[in-house]
Amino acid sequence: MADFLREMPKAELHVHLEGSVAPETLHELDPATPVEEFRALYRYPDFEGFLKVFGEIGKRLRSPDDYALITRRLLEQLAVQSVQYAEIIIAAGVVLWKGQEFGPIFDAISTAAAASPVKVRWILDAVRQFGVEQAMKVAELAAARRDRGVVAFGIGGSEARGPAEWFTGVFAFAKSAGLHLTAHAGEGTSPRSVWAALALGAERIGHGISAIEDPELLRHLRRRSIPLEICITSNLVTGVVKRVEDHPVRRLYDAGVPIVLNTDDPAMFGCTLVGEYELAAQVFGFTEAELRTIAKNGFRFAF
Repeated sequence: MADFLREMPKAELHVHLEGSVAPETLHELDPATPVEEFRALYRYPDFEGFLKVFGEIGKRLRSPDDYALITRRLLEQLAVQSVQYAEIIIAAGVVLWKGQEFGPIFDAISTAAAASPVKVRWILDAVRQFGVEQAMKVAELAAARRDRGVVAFGIGGSEARGPAEWFTGVFAFAKSAGLHLTAHAGEGTSPRSVWAALALGAERIGHGISAIEDPELLRHLRRRSIPLEICITSNLVTGVVKRVEDHPVRRLYDAGVPIVLNTDDPAMFGCTLVGEYELAAQVFGFTEAELRTIAKNGFRFAF
C-alpha cells in the first residue's frame, strides 16, 4: 500500500504556500534566529491560535526571494510524492496586510515554479476577517494575472469573523473576470457556512466537513458534483475534530459527496499528501480502488 500510494499520480488542490514553510526553512531565511525558536512557533491551542501563527510565519517572509525559496521547497516535496498537478493557494491578503507589493512576489513565485516538473496553477486567497475592501483588492490582483496561471479567487481565515455574505459583490466581480471561485467553509462552523459559500458561487469547498450534519446539504453536494477539499490532519491539529476516528471523511464519501484529499498546511501540521492517503486507508478502510477514485477527483475537479 505504501508503494502504491507514493507512486500513484496525484493532484494537490488545497495547499497554502505559506503553510508549507518548515521551521528549518525559516531558519534558512533568518540564520541568526535559532531553529528551536521557530519550532516553538508551530503549536496551536485551537483554530484561532493557528491563524495567529499563520500570520506570524507570513511576517517572516520579507522579500520576493523569500517567496521564491519557499515555492521551491514546496514543489520539491510535492514532486517526490508523485504529485503531477497543484493549485497552490497564495495568501495575497496577508501580503497586502504586510504592506508589501504583490507584483514582484508573484513574479518570483512564478519563476521558481517554472523550474519544477509539477504543473502549477495559483489561487489567490483573501482573508475573511480583513474585510470586503481588501478582498476586492485580492480579486483584482487575481483577475490581472489570469494569463499567468491564476485560475481562482477564494476566501479563507475566520468564518465567524468574516461571514460569507460580506463578499457577494467580490465574488460576482471575480466570476465576471473569468476566475473560478472557492471558499473555506464548514471547517469549524455549522453547515450554514457551507450554504453561504455556495450562495456566493463557490465551485469547491475548502474543508466543508460540517456538511455531514445536514442531509439536504449532502444531497445538494452530491447532485451538483461539488467537491469537498478534505484535510484530515489539519482538522485534528486545529482541534475542529477531536479524534481521528471522529473525522467524517468516510461518511462523506459513502454519502456520495465528491472528495479530494489534501494537506492544507503541510509543514504547520506535520503531514504529507501521501500520509493523508495512508490515513484514509489505515483508519477509515479506504481500498486501493477507492483511493484511486479520490486521486482521480484531484484531476477531475481541478480548475
